[in-house]
Amino acid sequence: MSQPPYIRPEFERELPPLRDLSVETPLPLGQRLWNQAWLRKSLILLLVLALWELAARVAQNDLMLPGVLQTLHALREDMANGELPEKIVNSFSTLFKGYLIGSVLALGASALAVTTQFGRDLLSTLTAMFNPLPAIALLPLALLWFGLGNVSLVFVLVHSVMWPIALNTWSGFSSVPETLRMTGRNYGLSGPRYVMTILIPASLPSILAGLKIGWAFAWRTLIAAELVFGASSGEGGLGWYIFQNRNELFTDRVFAGLVTVIAIGLLVEAVVFATLERVTIRRWGMQR
Repeated sequence: MSQPPYIRPEFERELPPLRDLSVETPLPLGQRLWNQAWLRKSLILLLVLALWELAARVAQNDLMLPGVLQTLHALREDMANGELPEKIVNSFSTLFKGYLIGSVLALGASALAVTTQFGRDLLSTLTAMFNPLPAIALLPLALLWFGLGNVSLVFVLVHSVMWPIALNTWSGFSSVPETLRMTGRNYGLSGPRYVMTILIPASLPSILAGLKIGWAFAWRTLIAAELVFGASSGEGGLGWYIFQNRNELFTDRVFAGLVTVIAIGLLVEAVVFATLERVTIRRWGMQR
């Protein structure tokens, strides 16, 4: 005769309420400060400046390596007398022209590539040919074709900007989900309307990444071209400022020009592109 199954007795245990325990425990002050990105980056910058000043004091050669304080003094002087602001304006006026033209051409080439087979073949062939070609290598030809003027610098800048933006834009267009493409076709969209309404919003992270890369390429190319080319139509930029002070052995002013180049790059990255990302792709949940 089989035994009946064992039935475990049930009971209920009352737990005391947790009245004195807060739901949210604040982080320690050190952890909250370390979570601030601006503070971490500021500490890195201060560390770099400290190492620079230490190296200058060990070298004890102002001609070869001026210190941070000497560089800041030269920077303040040339900012006050208007020389550096004039060079910054000259560089930015040339940079804006080349960057704008190159961005428009890159967007047009990518739109043509996504809509026609000929455009795809054209973009893939041209990018394979010209993207590995350094933009500064075209400067002698630009001077031969367009003469001593801003047109030569703009031509070189367009070359440096167009190909990275076109590649990133084309990559973004190619990664748009087929569902969105079918939605656009179902609404009867084609040509420019299809690109503007469906493809560009869906591939905005890739386009912004291409714009950031194109900006970096253009900024480096402009400074290098001005170092080689010099003043354009009697108006030199930051590269010419660095080159001229190097010839006159004003090393502190050379470092002041380099610091200005770096500061402008950081400012554009942290203000312009960070703002664009915050109000578009991060706001729409397209990027963490």
